[in-house]
Amino acid sequence: MDHSDKVTSACPPITEEHWPTEIEDLKSGFAGALNVYRTMAHHPALLKAWAPLRQHIVKDTALGAIRSELVILRAAHRMGSAYEWAHHVSRARALGISDARIETLRGSPEGEDGLLAQAVDALFDQKRLTPAIEQAISATIGKQAVFDLLATVGFYSVLGFILMTYETPIDDAVASELAMRPLS
Repeated sequence: MDHSDKVTSACPPITEEHWPTEIEDLKSGFAGALNVYRTMAHHPALLKAWAPLRQHIVKDTALGAIRSELVILRAAHRMGSAYEWAHHVSRARALGISDARIETLRGSPEGEDGLLAQAVDALFDQKRLTPAIEQAISATIGKQAVFDLLATVGFYSVLGFILMTYETPIDDAVASELAMRPLS
C-alpha cells in the first residue's frame, strides 16, 4: 500500500515480525487479532495490564452481549470513532441485532435502547449519571450492569482516543463486510 499521499501513523499496528517479545503470549489471542490491540502493542506493559479488564468488559459483563454492543455502538457514535463503530456494527450483526436497530443508536432510540443511549449520553455530556438516570437504568438492568455500563463507556473511550490519535485502520475483514453490506 502506498502511503505517500497519506499521513503515516506514529504507531501503526505492529506486524508479526515486530511483535514485542514481552507480550508474545498475547499475540495468538485477542491482542494479535485486531489492529486496535496491535497498535496498543507499542506499549507492551499497558496491553498486558489491559487484558484482564478487557476480559471482563468484553466477555464477562453483567450487561450481557446485546446490551454491551448497544452501549459500545452509542459510545462509538458519540466519540466519532469510525473504527469502533465499524467493528461493533459487525459484532452487533453477528449477535442478530438488526441494521435498523443499530441505526437508531445514531439518533433517538426508544424503550430500553433509549435508556441505554441516555445513560451513555449523560456520561459524555455530564461526566456522570444523574440520580434520575442511574435510578431508571439500575431498576431496568441492575446495579452491577450499571457499573459495567460505566466501565464499558470508559474502556471504549480510551480505545477511541488511541484509535483516533494513531489513525488505526479498520481491520480488513470488517472493512470488507461493511463495503459489501453497508448500513442502509
